[in-house]
Amino acid sequence: MFKIRPTAAPGLRVGLLGGSFDPAHDGHLHISRIALRRLQLDRVWWLLSPGNPLKADAPAPLERRLAAADAVLDDHPRIEATGIERDLGTVYTVDTVRALRALYPAVRFVWLMGADNLSQFHRWRHWAEIMHSLPVCVLARPGEQVRAGLSTAARRFAAMRLPEYEAAALPFRAPPCWTLLTHPTSPLSSTALRASGVWT
Repeated sequence: MFKIRPTAAPGLRVGLLGGSFDPAHDGHLHISRIALRRLQLDRVWWLLSPGNPLKADAPAPLERRLAAADAVLDDHPRIEATGIERDLGTVYTVDTVRALRALYPAVRFVWLMGADNLSQFHRWRHWAEIMHSLPVCVLARPGEQVRAGLSTAARRFAAMRLPEYEAAALPFRAPPCWTLLTHPTSPLSSTALRASGVWT
């Protein structure tokens, strides 16, 4: 069941997967499971954004997207869909990260993102501050690994990249620290689902 403000005990390792989730689908679940296993996380929180400032079109109402995410998760014991950004009044990731670190000072957060997002990460507001605030795990997306590896963020923080075989140590590393995981990818995308008429 989705929660507006989830709970987390001190010391837990929690992955944060942000996005519109318009709609959530099995691809989101796939990379969340990979993050749980490869990073040895205790939880993954899906942070359903009230709206993406980099997208011109507004997403479906948050309540509808939360309900759809809840259906995809099917009561997964370690992955939660949350509308905490609306609760916090944040739109930009940097503000969400600041607020979460203040609310849960003893939780070991890791930011999760797809390789397609790393390619344009430098367009995010105060993106370098995000890198300096918490460890970042980049998950493979179809056809995006090379572009991600050549991105502004990857080049600027090349010396802080953790080898993939050490990924389980990422939640314990002081930022800036990041890794890129390779793994079987899912072809599903929210954009394609909207275009197909499955989600209107």
